[in-house]
Amino acid sequence: MGKMEEIDFSGVVYLQKEQMWTAARGFANRADERPNAVDTRFGIASGSKLFTAVVVCQLVGEGKLDFSNTLSELLPHDFPQFDVTIHQLLTHTSGMPDYFDEQIEGDFEDLWKKQPMYLMQTASDFIPLFKNLPVMFEPGERFHYNNAGFIALGLIIEKVTGQEFVEVVEERIFAPAQMKRSGYFYLDRLPAHTAIGYVEEADFWRTNQYALPIRGGADGGAYVTAGDMANFWKCLMDGTLLSREMLSAMLQVHASGENGDYGYGIWIQGRANSVSKYHIMGYDPGVSFHSAFYPEEASVLTVLSNKNSGARDIIKTIEELKIEKE
Repeated sequence: MGKMEEIDFSGVVYLQKEQMWTAARGFANRADERPNAVDTRFGIASGSKLFTAVVVCQLVGEGKLDFSNTLSELLPHDFPQFDVTIHQLLTHTSGMPDYFDEQIEGDFEDLWKKQPMYLMQTASDFIPLFKNLPVMFEPGERFHYNNAGFIALGLIIEKVTGQEFVEVVEERIFAPAQMKRSGYFYLDRLPAHTAIGYVEEADFWRTNQYALPIRGGADGGAYVTAGDMANFWKCLMDGTLLSREMLSAMLQVHASGENGDYGYGIWIQGRANSVSKYHIMGYDPGVSFHSAFYPEEASVLTVLSNKNSGARDIIKTIEELKIEKE
């Protein structure tokens, strides 16, 4: 695909329709010139918010939570002042203060100049960053993308299950969906066959090791392979991970923002019976990611990159080619 050369793409493209098409380009490790491969693990940043949403929906389906439960009643010690519901947290309509507001603040790396990134290992480590900030707007008033809201959901999951968030996702999503190579890995001990994220400067590249929390969690930061994402979409849509009722609740349009309609942890393009795709995305320093499920043909397209950009361009190009062929 000429577009890969044009934008100097580094990563993996995976299209699963009647047949599977894959491509890998660039280096997983630039220093050693280790190439990316189809089974290379990549960080997906906020793309993994969907994993958090799936677990919450599972717990609601089991009667352990309700979408109308409030943060202040579930975690009164940490958030007594936030009378926002789980529904509002899942849909970015809570108005809660955010520890990093993507629509206002420009550089995620700047956050770690005062707060060492190597201390950010669990959901509770993020609480001091936003607990005492003022609310942005009345709960339910509008959509405003919010990372702290998903940190709060992670804390709720830990409270209800009595387990660490990462363990819950491994048990409830990665294992049943056969996502055997996925995980929430520490940046200073990445496993084999994992792409290192790279940030481009004026005349050199540097790794993203000091640009992200040392370990991902409820608001993002998981590592996956393209094949694992295909397994995830299949198991999400076929009832392995969620009941029909909970899947329907997740895939409804609950809110709308500048980037489109939103369900629970997932973007939705189209409405009602004319949905063209369900998709997720993630961008961090050294990470760009898009993955989509197209219900009309039950196909999956995933683009993983270990650079700041590239995934969006590749997705757009493939979708345009698809439309031209039709």
